[in-house]
Amino acid sequence: MTGLITGSRVRLRPAAAPDAARFEEILSHPEVARWWADAEEPVAAQVSYLLDPDEGTTTYAVEHEDVVVGIELAFEEADPQYRHAGIDIAVHPDFQGRGLGADAIRTLAEHLFTERGHHRLVIDPAAGNEAAIRLYRSLGFRPVGTMRSYERGPDGNWHDGLLMDLLVDDLVPAAALAGS
Repeated sequence: MTGLITGSRVRLRPAAAPDAARFEEILSHPEVARWWADAEEPVAAQVSYLLDPDEGTTTYAVEHEDVVVGIELAFEEADPQYRHAGIDIAVHPDFQGRGLGADAIRTLAEHLFTERGHHRLVIDPAAGNEAAIRLYRSLGFRPVGTMRSYERGPDGNWHDGLLMDLLVDDLVPAAALAGS
């Protein structure tokens, strides 16, 4: 899955080595690190993975007005019996609250549905990340259930995650988002 994907306000392009410093800056910001940091893996190692992810994963630089404002990932399950995709996103706090994250998620979701042929997407925010959960709900994602002690946080403790999914017919139209 490569190439430029254009949304209403953002464009997603495959991540490249020159993005490393900006990705590190985004992931190191305390408001992002609160949800993304790994107690056992330094940010530089996370960025290294983002620039060279596992097969089936694509990392995008989220751009707005030629500035990288975030990082978005698509994970694709190829097994035909379980075919679906997952999304993850981090937006620099200076660009949060402007609808850019919503546009990035909606744009990638539409791409995964229409261009990649998926019928279901998943996203798994920290159960305590209320702002992210509100955003995902506004796009049509629905809670599936709480995954107890799902991920280790930057504090070294295990924290719950919320599994959410989105079926192709649940995706809120872009026009509906523009009006909100």
